[in-house]
Amino acid sequence: MSEASVRFSSSGQLQLMGVLDYRTGPQLRKQGAALIKSSDASSLTLDCSGVVKSSSVGLALLLAFMRDARDAGKSVSVQALPEDMQEIAQVSGLTELLDIH
Repeated sequence: MSEASVRFSSSGQLQLMGVLDYRTGPQLRKQGAALIKSSDASSLTLDCSGVVKSSSVGLALLLAFMRDARDAGKSVSVQALPEDMQEIAQVSGLTELLDIH
């Protein structure tokens, strides 16, 4: 079974860790949404430095978390996007949205 987690690692930083796939995605989605909603921070950073491997589910999670943050009136940025997620973003035409250069 794949292991993954999402947590606040510091002020305004939501850290994704482990393998992001169809097995871990639904639980991470629920946990991340709750963390974003409960956060008092006005801006959030989605830190992907702890992601070991990701399918397109990881990218879907990032987009959902970005939407949650914006719906809560928080600015959001993505940090340390792994190469596999960058490649999926490029194929999907999402590099600009995720601010990948």
